[in-house]
Amino acid sequence: MPTRQELEANAKKPAEESVRLHALYRGKIQVALKCPVGDIADFAYWYTPGVAAPCRAIQADPEKVYELTNKSNTIAIVTDGSRVLGLGNIGPRAGLPVMEGKALLFKYLGGVDAIPICLATQDCQEFVRTVRLLEPSFGGINLEDIAQPRCFRVLDELRGSMPIPVWHDDQQGTATALLAGLIGALKVVRKPIGSVKIAMIGMGAANFASYRLLKAYGVDPAQIVACDTLGTLHRNRPDVQQRPTEFLEKRMVCQETNPEALTGGIAEALRGADVCIAFSASGPGIIEPSWIRAMARDAIVFACANPNPEIWPWDAKEAGARIVATGRSDFPNQLNNSLVFPGVFRGTLDSRAVTISDEMALAAAMELAKCAEERGLSENAILPAMTDWRVVPRVAAATAMKAQESGLSRLTRRREEYIEIATRRILDAQDTVKIMMREGLIAPMPADCVGHAPATESDKSTRAASAISRPPQRPTPRSTVKE
Repeated sequence: MPTRQELEANAKKPAEESVRLHALYRGKIQVALKCPVGDIADFAYWYTPGVAAPCRAIQADPEKVYELTNKSNTIAIVTDGSRVLGLGNIGPRAGLPVMEGKALLFKYLGGVDAIPICLATQDCQEFVRTVRLLEPSFGGINLEDIAQPRCFRVLDELRGSMPIPVWHDDQQGTATALLAGLIGALKVVRKPIGSVKIAMIGMGAANFASYRLLKAYGVDPAQIVACDTLGTLHRNRPDVQQRPTEFLEKRMVCQETNPEALTGGIAEALRGADVCIAFSASGPGIIEPSWIRAMARDAIVFACANPNPEIWPWDAKEAGARIVATGRSDFPNQLNNSLVFPGVFRGTLDSRAVTISDEMALAAAMELAKCAEERGLSENAILPAMTDWRVVPRVAAATAMKAQESGLSRLTRRREEYIEIATRRILDAQDTVKIMMREGLIAPMPADCVGHAPATESDKSTRAASAISRPPQRPTPRSTVKE
């Protein structure tokens, strides 16, 4: 068994290599063509004079923009850089690497073309107005890394005023992954969700959305004690009472949870709890092992701060937690919105849904939990791995079908059609990367990169996809299903 020092050293290695790799590749995404260009004559079709014809067609029927352009598969990832990962308000330029990473995951895991847009404003109304002006070019908006309470106001205003779906991944995506992970974890420890005591540590965007989705799933708020940097939330919290309009979301939590009006901090919130749901500050050290020891038997600890969890998983396990999940891909039980947003947006775009409702998020969470159960639940496998791309078409189909049932979609298809469309899109994206690596258009990882074996001639072209589970047979390239 590795020592604690070795575990911590390994946990720091991705950060140590990341700057070098980002400099080597000059970022992570680029724009690529999707139409053939054989010679100069082809430009007459793709640009002038031929392009005037699709322009006129869209002018006559604006809905044709979805058929004649890539709007139907393009989203904007929009941030103001005010709360990036666990780094805080680092600004839009410093947030760009995260937005590029998000775009990489959208494309590789979901086949979605995503464009990072980092806005140089942290004024709520200016941000909202700017995003509204982007609508003609995009089929959806993914809000990212916006500080609270501004993130709540921005999401509400844009969802209520834009004709395309708007989703705040730090809220809705994280909450969907959280619910799916909790469903699986409770099955492992054999505790019904209606009987557990839940401590929520940190009441920012992620945990408030998780709170709302837990309620929609059927959790009684009386089962919950929430805690922020000033202590537990309860009916008598003076700061929330004195500024009710500023703390609308926290006021709701104060009124609905913690019926015994428990006071104190994280230690008091965790005492006797069956589940810890932490989305707070980057650790470790935010949650102490002694506080985990005071939790109920077979405790579930979700320590999801980025880039480092509130407590290292091995410390939580040693303190008595039976199941530990974090947001990191290099630890067991990655509980991260990367399990959610590729599939949810894939299904939303393919059904041409006008919004992404809580019911759609619930459907995605339950499908994700079902996938995990089918693959076999255990203490170290409460969710599918992010590398199991076959989960994404199923989440996409579940999201799309719920949009149809709710009357939110502008297209109607069968579940099998949604799965086929999503599968083809994802495999096209992954195969493009493989071909570019094989042809040397994407350079191989450096031989001395920690965690990567030196590439041989036979595996240079397949390294990126080597851990990805793939189907035995690829669907027919030209499907009869119209997108």
